[in-house]
Amino acid sequence: MKTTKLAFLLFLVTTLTFASISPREKEALLDFYQATKGNNWVNAWDINKPVNTWYGVTIENNAVVKLHLEMNNLHGILPESLANLTHLKELKLGFNNISGNLPTTLGQLKQLEILELYMNKLSGEIPNELTTLRHLKVLKLYSNSLTGHIPNEMSNLSNLEELLLGSNFFTGVIPKGLGELSKLEKLSLIDNKLEGRIPHEIGNLDNLKELVLSSNQLSGRLPYGIYGLKKLSVIMVSDNNLDKEYVSVIKQDDSSILGIPQNENEAIATDYIDD
Repeated sequence: MKTTKLAFLLFLVTTLTFASISPREKEALLDFYQATKGNNWVNAWDINKPVNTWYGVTIENNAVVKLHLEMNNLHGILPESLANLTHLKELKLGFNNISGNLPTTLGQLKQLEILELYMNKLSGEIPNELTTLRHLKVLKLYSNSLTGHIPNEMSNLSNLEELLLGSNFFTGVIPKGLGELSKLEKLSLIDNKLEGRIPHEIGNLDNLKELVLSSNQLSGRLPYGIYGLKKLSVIMVSDNNLDKEYVSVIKQDDSSILGIPQNENEAIATDYIDD
């Protein structure tokens, strides 16, 4: 009799623990586990144990809010069913071997604040659906094989603070819409195939601290507004086709940034500044 009661209690506890998230969310996690070859992960899940014991999964109020699996030997693709984690706020999957395209269904994660997929093998274009994530603060997609243009609709990401898209194969121009991201602090587009002028609108980013545009095919002059960005402490624009070779600057005090043409001893005069 005691054995029967104990077995029932264990069953009840296990059932309640598994019920801490919806069956739809649990299925999404299992789809993800299978799609990224979970059995080969560095820290694999024991799917027979409660979800709240699974490595990298954070649950709050009976919903998955964080999925942190950096450097965990993930291989394969991101399944579309990730969109069923509707309360997800942080998705951090950097330093893995995830391939394929970015699922358009990621745009359904309306609570997402951090999306980090850097150092993977992702290909294809940035889907416009990602530009609807109004709560997004951090977007790190650097060091992949992404192609196409950077969507001008990025301007919709009004809460974005960090946009790191370096070391991909993006073409076209830097979209003017980036100048509308008033909260942006870090912008890195280094090592792509971007061309054309650096848009004047970048000079509107009053909170910008780091601007890294080196190793592209950018031309023309530095926009005048960049020199008035009081918080800008890092600017790197070397290895482009700009009218001058500018020295990279890492500012150590509260003074304004002054770009310095390489091999010259004076700060850029106004005739070298785009107006």
